[in-house]
Amino acid sequence: MDFKDLKKAGVSNADDISIKEIEIKDKKNKLEIDLEEIRIKRREERKKKINNIKKFIKNFWSLLWKDDSFKGWVFSVVFIFLFIKFLFFPFMSLVTGTALPLAIVESCSMYHDGGMFSDVDSWWESQESKYASFDISLEEFENFPMKKGFTKGDILFIVGADSNNLNVGDVVIFDASQRNPVIHRIVGIREENEERIFSTIGDNNMQQLPFENSVTRDQIVGRAVVQMVPYAGWMKLLMYEWKRPVSERGFCS
Repeated sequence: MDFKDLKKAGVSNADDISIKEIEIKDKKNKLEIDLEEIRIKRREERKKKINNIKKFIKNFWSLLWKDDSFKGWVFSVVFIFLFIKFLFFPFMSLVTGTALPLAIVESCSMYHDGGMFSDVDSWWESQESKYASFDISLEEFENFPMKKGFTKGDILFIVGADSNNLNVGDVVIFDASQRNPVIHRIVGIREENEERIFSTIGDNNMQQLPFENSVTRDQIVGRAVVQMVPYAGWMKLLMYEWKRPVSERGFCS
């Protein structure tokens, strides 16, 4: 403390100076004690918050996976639904570049007899005339992706597709103003007004559907690259199967 500080404080003699210094030291000590108490209180509050978070996570995990009661089952179903809808699918859409990264096959239009165990050579005997009209040979077809097709209930992995990079033989999913997007194989590509126009057909269909001869790039949702989980999509299809026409119900054969 310098002379100016003493003058401002109105100190006139040594006793006053001593008393003032003691008061200042007391205030300083009290301030330090108060600060330490604040630090201790904050540490306790942080510790309490961490313990509460740990407790919440433990209870949440127990309810989600270990609780066998009806309440636990309902909670697990709701959580999984919300996780898939609001976290998993948005993340997958961002990574794959398409709004529909996973697609459930809902018809038999791409089915081959025998499914994943089908023999392409045997299957081709009944399909040769159809593909001949598109100038596609057996040798070409054997080099196509998903040459054994897929069946109703399969889950396919879809990626975003640049129309300029699509080729004959690729399996694409596109919007055809139907109830659901269509998943068929490209069998022809032509140029119209400097734009690529695609022609598709289902491997199990003997002819094209009316909307398949002129599929534009704006209709393309993505390209199917992997048959993820065979038949797993039936968990969802069963909820709507009863609404379908009788001729469209059941497994492909």
